[in-house]
Amino acid sequence: MQVQLTNRQQHILWAIIRHYIATAEPVGSKALIEEFDLGVSSATIRNVMGVLEKSGLVYQPHTSAGRIPSDSGYRIYVDHLITPSLQDATRNLLLRARSVPQERSTETVGKEVEAALQQLRPWEDWGLEALLQGAAQILATLSGCITLITMPQTNTAQLRHLQLVQIESDKIMLIVVTDGYETHSKVMDLFTASSETKPDPEVIDHELQIVSNFLNSHLRGRSLLELANLDWSELDQEFQRYGEFLKNSLVELTRRTFAPAATQIMVRGVGEVLRQPEFSQVQQVQTIIHLLEEEQEQLWRLICEEPETEDLGKSRVTVRIGAENPLEPIRTCTLISSTYRRGSVPVGSVGVLGPTRLDYESAIAVVAAAADYLSEAFS
Repeated sequence: MQVQLTNRQQHILWAIIRHYIATAEPVGSKALIEEFDLGVSSATIRNVMGVLEKSGLVYQPHTSAGRIPSDSGYRIYVDHLITPSLQDATRNLLLRARSVPQERSTETVGKEVEAALQQLRPWEDWGLEALLQGAAQILATLSGCITLITMPQTNTAQLRHLQLVQIESDKIMLIVVTDGYETHSKVMDLFTASSETKPDPEVIDHELQIVSNFLNSHLRGRSLLELANLDWSELDQEFQRYGEFLKNSLVELTRRTFAPAATQIMVRGVGEVLRQPEFSQVQQVQTIIHLLEEEQEQLWRLICEEPETEDLGKSRVTVRIGAENPLEPIRTCTLISSTYRRGSVPVGSVGVLGPTRLDYESAIAVVAAAADYLSEAFS
């Protein structure tokens, strides 16, 4: 259910969350009056808090207690209240109490992370594992969360030979041989159903051989991970009718045949985050530790899952809050993750895991900056 909030309601929800992130204590109207220059009376704040509670964005842990944010409240906060425009508005609310720190912009946090990660250079002298271990420790220190970084995919198979073969009047087979002499194939339609005429089979065989030779001359020796990044405009205009299905088929073949396999996850920062009050119950701590140590494959699938978007630019950060996490041991936690890439091909993931009472601005910026840095290193 989408909740529409007025500016005043947004500001008060923002103040509740900022107070709770800083103190881990439920907040009442009196505390908000003392700590924030909201420009409204205590009665108005209580009325707004009542509206937020009815909307499911905050709740009372006890009858006589103040309010704390719900998972839905944090979701509104992440999606709408830490955007640049609202950050500008909320920064106009003067923070009077030392217990509620001033926000650092995501740009500032990103630069801090980048500067810290630059200390790992020249990482080529360290080795891959040392680079990731160093990055994981830096992120754990800066975010105060458990840091998770997957080892990169190491499949570097290269194209040795490609052949297009007509097997029926309207079907051809794409055959790919790698440098390890592994063979993979895919059958595909040559023409769409809307085609009114079909060339002579001998003509098709001749053209397929020409296209095969052309592609071999351009693709031989390339890593299969590169196929998704090729500039297909290089194909000659006379082969345009082959271009689209070749592109789609090669990309699909690469993804299907060389789908990422679960790799080791480097974990840092467990001791620090488990000292947070949210993890005071021994049983809860044990289930999280078990997940990190014994069920890494489940966690791997979760942090390597990418949001559906066409943007292949900088890192795309996924934020899963509380019950949005499908894994039971972390349904009281927030998991923030992003993939790092070689070119536009995802090869690994970086994430942080902490309580839902999290400094989201900093954590998101930390993950994004780390993913961009690792992408640059691996590219």
